[in-house]
Amino acid sequence: MNGRKWVVATTSLAGCFGCHMSFLDIDERILDLVKVIEFNKSPFDDIKEFTQYCDIGLVEGGCCNSENVRVLREFRKNCKILISVGQCAITGGLPAMRNGIPVKELLEESYSDGPTVAQRLIPNDEEIPMLLDRVYPCHEIVKVDGYLPGCPPRSDLFWEALNLLMAGKSLDELSIRNIKYD
Repeated sequence: MNGRKWVVATTSLAGCFGCHMSFLDIDERILDLVKVIEFNKSPFDDIKEFTQYCDIGLVEGGCCNSENVRVLREFRKNCKILISVGQCAITGGLPAMRNGIPVKELLEESYSDGPTVAQRLIPNDEEIPMLLDRVYPCHEIVKVDGYLPGCPPRSDLFWEALNLLMAGKSLDELSIRNIKYD
């Protein structure tokens, strides 16, 4: 990369943010990592909008609403390599448990018919992203270049994946020892 740092973006869609926490579990190796990468559009640096084209985008979470789809498409447009991180991004994960329930029924249970509902009013504001008919994994919305499985992926998997990509190698070379499902 001609001595310049790799630019990495991260985001969380419909998920729990556990994948980002696992990434941070690389502990002191993050000091080695920041010598060769810089974050752009990531909660790690609090940059809210892309300020440059990124080499690698890491996306956790699936798409459950229109805002998730917008963010994912923006990532695809601004990242050379886009990686789905964790089961929510790869399969829809736990948020996809709602997939068999019609959106109307979800809204009614949550806002008007549920036992703990006080106001009994389904929100209808243009500022609130529209729910999709189901939770979609990232690859059903945009082209994804690789996957880091797990719930969440182990921190060593993040470390190995980034190092493989920066060495010009494929994620197909990931060590099976770093892929674990808890």
